[in-house]
Order: sequence, then C-alpha cells, then structure tokens
Amino acid sequence: MSPDSAQLLSALRGRLPADTLLTDPEALAAHARDAAPFSAAGLPAVVVLPRTAAQVEEVMRTAYECGVPVVPQGARTGLAGGANAVDGCVVLSTTRMDRIGTIDPVNRLVTCEPGVITKRLNDAVAAHGLTYPPDPASWETCTIGGNIATGAGGICCVKYGVTADYVLGLDVVLPDGRRMRTGRDTPKGVAGYDLTRLFVGSEGTLGVIVGATLALRPARSAALALLAQFPSLAAAGHAVAAITSGGYAPSAVELLDRATSQAVAEFGHALLRPDSAATLIVESDAPDPAPDLAAMKALCEANGADQVVAAGTADESQKIIEARRLVSPALRAFAATLGGRPTAFIEDVAVPPSELPEFVGTIEDIARRHRLRIFTLGHAGDGNLHPTVVFDESDPDQVHRARTAYGDIMAAGLALGGTTTGEHGIGTLKREWLGRELDAVSHAVHRGIKRLFDPRNLLNPGKVVEA
Repeated sequence: MSPDSAQLLSALRGRLPADTLLTDPEALAAHARDAAPFSAAGLPAVVVLPRTAAQVEEVMRTAYECGVPVVPQGARTGLAGGANAVDGCVVLSTTRMDRIGTIDPVNRLVTCEPGVITKRLNDAVAAHGLTYPPDPASWETCTIGGNIATGAGGICCVKYGVTADYVLGLDVVLPDGRRMRTGRDTPKGVAGYDLTRLFVGSEGTLGVIVGATLALRPARSAALALLAQFPSLAAAGHAVAAITSGGYAPSAVELLDRATSQAVAEFGHALLRPDSAATLIVESDAPDPAPDLAAMKALCEANGADQVVAAGTADESQKIIEARRLVSPALRAFAATLGGRPTAFIEDVAVPPSELPEFVGTIEDIARRHRLRIFTLGHAGDGNLHPTVVFDESDPDQVHRARTAYGDIMAAGLALGGTTTGEHGIGTLKREWLGRELDAVSHAVHRGIKRLFDPRNLLNPGKVVEA
C-alpha cells in the first residue's frame, strides 16, 4: 500500500462507520473488475460501501486531499472494463444506496438512489400503473446508477428509447467532494447547458451519481410476438426494413444469426429450425397487437421467410420470446464442449439498420478466417448487434485469434458508418477504438471536459479518455 493510500485509509476510518470499509484480500479481489474480458484491472487499497450521499461526499473529499484515485462501481455487470480498479485506488460501491424515493403518478416520475436494481424499480412503479421502459439484459442484477453511467439500452429500446431518454435530473458528487444537482423535475426544460446528458454515459469519469429523477410511462399493453426464419441474411434484413418503413412500431426486433439459431435449436427450443440463415423475433405491444402482428408476419413472408410462427396468446408469445432468452444458456452449453477454460466475449457494435445484412455476413467471414465460433445476436430494429466470440482462454492461440477477430469486427462496424458501442460503453476495452471513431477536435474536447471536472485525473482514471 502506498503512503497516500495508507493516509487515506486512516482518514476514512476516522470519518466513516467501520462496516462501510472493506480491506480483506478476498473483498478487494472481488471488487477488482467488472465482467469484461481482455481488460486490465488493478488491486484497490480499500472498498467503500456508503449508505448516504453525505458519506460519498466524505469519501471524495478525503481521496482528493490524499491524491488517491476513486473508481465508482455498481453491480459490476459492465462489459467494457469501465468499473475496473486501478492499483491502490478506492473502489466506491454504491450498491448499499438502494432506496426508492417518491413515485409520482401525476407527474410520471420516480426518484431513487443509484444502487436500486433496475427490475426492482420497474416492479415498484408497476404497482402504480406505470413502467420504467429501459430493460438491459442484466436488469435483474444491474443497478440504475450503472445503467446511467454506461448509457444502457435493452431489447425494447427500438420503440421506447434508451436510459438517457428517461433521466430528468441527477444528484452528483464531483471529484473534489462538491455536490451538484443537474436537470429538473419537469417534462420540459432547457435552462442552461444539458449537464444531465453529459453525465449519462460518462462511465463515472466526471462525477459519482448519488441520486436520480427518472421519467415513467404508462404500463405497457400485453404483447404478442412472432418468430420468422429466413434462408438468407439479406432476406431477414429486407424484412426488418419493410417493417420499419411500413410505419409499424414493434416493441422488439431481435436477430439471431445462423450459428445462434443452431445453438438455440440444439439446446432444445422446439420452434427453431437449426438450418436457417437468420431468425427474427418481433414483438408488438400496441393496444391491439393482433392486426400489427398479422401485418408484420405478412411482410416477413413477402420477403422470403420460410417459416413464421405468430402467437395468438400471451403463453404462445412467451414460448417465442424464450428463444431469445435461451441464447445465453445455449452458448454456455456450447462453451462447455470446448474443454479448458471456456469464456464468451460479448461485443457491442451498432451500425445503420440498413447495413445489418452486410455486417452480419462480414462477421461470419471473420469467424471462418480466424477459425472461431462467433454467435451474432442483437437488436435488429436499431442496428445494435452483440457478436459473441466463444473460445478457450487457456489456449494462447485461441486467445490471440479472439482478440484479432474482435479488432476486425470493430473495424468492419466503423467502415459501415457504425459506432464502437451501442450500449456497453467504452471503459478500458474500447478506448483505442474511440480514438479512431472521433475526429481530432472532438477527441480534444472530450479531454478538455475531463480536465474541467477532474483536473487531477483522480476519478476513474484510464477510462474513456485520458485528461
């Protein structure tokens, strides 16, 4: 432990309850990183679990005085290394700050602390006939603070938008311990610069979120779903284009490529044929979803679908949606056949939806070239795909090929006018790629903003951009 870290720990022990500080080796190791592979992580000097915003202020002031870095963390479900510790830092975990405040049905908003689990928040507002639409895949474990920090998305964002669209205001502690409020509690408001949007997606590099005011929507209608399988990627792409250009507003448009369709079929889902080049799962939650679903079914058939199953009941819809939910267990089952130490690297690239067929085809070429199994799935309605490379991390050759394939996928996405991340963030994993995506002036402005908020570069250093 460095002298600065030792001084910090001594000061924190005098200012915070003892049960908020963890220093045992097991706890430090457990909080060293998030869920991202290929991303370096250091060992923290201490993990702090505050229960109040005032305690967060105390931590930040003390760390600033001692010159010790602070790395904010939520549930550590992130996939870009944005919550990875640096050596000798304070890991500031907000998981104990899990109170839901006011649920306001009249103004359709809710206030909460950052450690609230996303699904728990949605369940709480559902009792008032409301919903909080963002639904990241990890919503049963991820936290609102982490969602805001990374700008999380989800399956239904094709219709309802992403986390940023629901953040009205934030309570934030700055790197030097000062506390500020951004935004407002009104549906409209343009007073001053939009600092709220600046913090959303900033990955804990500008301030620590200690509270949020979130917009709500009326509860969604019961949805109906269809499953369509295609003989080619191009046919699936044409079907997606026909649905979106036809004026329909599906609440989900999910794509499984050939490898993923096969894996889910072999895992036991009865509706999937393993020989299809692509599978679409389309959902409608319109007030009367049956007519929209019938029209979208006809569009899939007109664009070459050789199998379409449309639900007529909620139970039948659940069986269709289960095909998407079975992707993760199906890939785990495949990984178990590899031997060694199987792991899955989940990518996150977004391209214009019109470019999806070419992008997925390129990913399949990359898989063949590098002799890897890459399973591509994602949100076809908004062009955000998650190519998942499954490999044995105990095999240096496979690790090298997986890393190279990752770079090839990123380059292919940018070449098609895409972006390096649709919803997972930059963290440490994609910092180099952010430099390629941004022009020189934009990159300089990013660095200038970081220096303005954090002139000593103590808050989540090494993530997104360097000061």
